[in-house]
Amino acid sequence: MIKIKHIKHFVSILILLSITSCYDKFDITQFDTDDPGNIEGDTIYIKLNPDWEGFNHPEDIIIGREPLIYVADTDNNQIVMLNLDGQRLSSRSIKHPVAIAEDYELNLIVCAQFDTLGQTFSAVYKIDLVASNHDLATAPIKRILPQTSDLNKPDRKYTGAAVFYDNSYLIARTGPNNSNLIDPDNSLLRFETKNDGLTDTLIGRVPLLSPTSTGILSVNNVSCIKSFNKRNFDIVVNLVGENSFKTQWFRYVSSQDFTGFENNLTPAASDIMTPGFFSTPQGSEIDPSGNIYVAETSRDSIYKFNSFGDKLIGFGGPRVFSEPYAVAFFDKILYVADRGNNRIQRFILSTDVQ
Repeated sequence: MIKIKHIKHFVSILILLSITSCYDKFDITQFDTDDPGNIEGDTIYIKLNPDWEGFNHPEDIIIGREPLIYVADTDNNQIVMLNLDGQRLSSRSIKHPVAIAEDYELNLIVCAQFDTLGQTFSAVYKIDLVASNHDLATAPIKRILPQTSDLNKPDRKYTGAAVFYDNSYLIARTGPNNSNLIDPDNSLLRFETKNDGLTDTLIGRVPLLSPTSTGILSVNNVSCIKSFNKRNFDIVVNLVGENSFKTQWFRYVSSQDFTGFENNLTPAASDIMTPGFFSTPQGSEIDPSGNIYVAETSRDSIYKFNSFGDKLIGFGGPRVFSEPYAVAFFDKILYVADRGNNRIQRFILSTDVQ
């Protein structure tokens, strides 16, 4: 839970927030009928105007716990903070950010890059927003990864972060060297944070996840990981490596017989676990009802699944998106990082419009 000491801080933030948007319905006849990303079903998504522009290949978007919006403005080399009305409140220069998460102490965890020794390395940073009264530009920042021993491995990339209710978190790591059974590049790394929120300890690689498998419980080139806003350690994982099931739900179990991740959805028993359903799913989101949204970049489409993995709706196509890379959800509104169009688009389900 968020600590009481931050309540006053929340109040000062919340006065900034409001939503005032107009909207347009899509004309379904304008979509390419052969495109698998077309709007389907009895309900449709309504586009909210205006688009939020001025970004350069944004690759992630999240709704923070304040709530504020954070965008990885990747090729502008910055993180941008906005309110729910789309007003830019602050920004922070950071090289090539690709993924963002926020913990329950209001720290941002950012996968980005840094330069040293004449080379560019992937990196993970933690940004303390409370210490700067939520001024992102001046917030203290520390680098968590890579550790010194990894500075001879420039091909390793950090591609995603997922935070849990106890402020522990996972970092997705990818790379070409996966023959080492002890420390393959394709891994999920587990961190614990002490109660002071200042000390991050790498516990190690999550065991029993295959770095090269083409089946279940694989971390073969993870593009995104998302946790549930619940008191559990479940995650939804997107994969862009060779795999038949490129969006998977890992359920965490702890018993006398076994502790670790299990596959939550049976292969071929639901749409989301249909072999070959996805090609390059770059981002995902989980709403409060347990629905899963996936940004399928190669089809320029967004898909929504229920908690059983059944497809509820799919929409998009090249007339709507160009490389949608990430999706976020808050208060019935879906936010999409439309990477190829350098903008954030927003949508609301037609049944939610009064």
